[in-house]
Amino acid sequence: MEQARIYADHAATTPTDARVVEAMLPYLTELWGNPSSIYYEAREARKGFDAARRSVAEVLGTRSNEVIFTSGGTESDNLALRGASYAARSRGNHIITTTVEHHAILHTAERLEDEGFRVTYLPVDNQGFVDLDALSAALDDETTLVSIMYANNEVGTVNPISEAVRIVKERDPKIAVHTDAVQAAGYLDIEVDSLGVDLLSLAAHKIHGPKGAGVLYVRARTPFLPQILGGSQEKNRRAGTENVAGAVGMATALRLAHDERGSRYEHAVTLRDRLLSELPARVAGTRITGPVDENRLPNSASFTFDGVEGESVLLQLDLKGVSASSGSACTTASLEPSHVLLAMGIPHQTARGSLRLTLGKDNTADEVERLLDVIPESVERLRSLAPGARG
Repeated sequence: MEQARIYADHAATTPTDARVVEAMLPYLTELWGNPSSIYYEAREARKGFDAARRSVAEVLGTRSNEVIFTSGGTESDNLALRGASYAARSRGNHIITTTVEHHAILHTAERLEDEGFRVTYLPVDNQGFVDLDALSAALDDETTLVSIMYANNEVGTVNPISEAVRIVKERDPKIAVHTDAVQAAGYLDIEVDSLGVDLLSLAAHKIHGPKGAGVLYVRARTPFLPQILGGSQEKNRRAGTENVAGAVGMATALRLAHDERGSRYEHAVTLRDRLLSELPARVAGTRITGPVDENRLPNSASFTFDGVEGESVLLQLDLKGVSASSGSACTTASLEPSHVLLAMGIPHQTARGSLRLTLGKDNTADEVERLLDVIPESVERLRSLAPGARG
């Protein structure tokens, strides 16, 4: 009997929870009205949409009017950077971010540079932690926005966001602080007052919700300019007919992730630690990338292997029924090594042999044991085929 495939790429996307689908279905069938209209069908859709916003606000520990529904994490990141930086441009044009952000942040920052903004990219150490001394030194009288990722999507590093916020606000309380919390939701505390942030990005499909749905939290009185125009939706902050089913799916997935956070965390840590401890022992020339303590996402295990290409390892694993990645799903077509690993000081050639395993609530201990069998087999096979390998 053929074994079931193992899905170990939850940082890329997650299977949609059946409970989320159930909550969304009415808004894809009988409750299909446009919530911005005034008649019965619209009012029924609006009830679900408003309830979804209240639920998200409750999980974030904030008010409903500080929640903007978006199409996902990429839009939320774009909207945060562009909306906050342009709104505060009369005070200054300096933005600070890090070298290991998701490309949704980095590419937006690069575009803002083309548009006349000045951007500082903070370095990280060899485990991916942002240099807080560099943050303090980079702040100046023209700084209006700081964006630091909460948990890294490639190596799982969890940054001390509340400490970063403290440094920024001591320098100038008017400087807005944004965090990309897309990977953190479901495992880490995302209450906005606990973190202290002014803007926070989320995506539904990273927490067993639907693709095409996300959230941007914007603290009241934070300067903000809309970037999508053409309607008064989202209190004039994001035009376009509301995706009611997506918002309901986002809210349901976030609520489930919040309520089940403790059990999901413990389950993921147990599986992750087995991989982190065993894989280097079974494959010579293996290096763990990122931290190996509580400052790492509980579901994230990432490695480099000497003498092999990461893409080749992925193809071998796919043939053996394993879905994994070598880094961000948004850069899979790139032949270049991960910008995150290079920023951490990992040599170019070593970074090319990277593997990312990100686990989810439905992975099992038996699946991890299979991974510990098939990954060494795959790496050793590739090494044996390399030019110069002994016959």
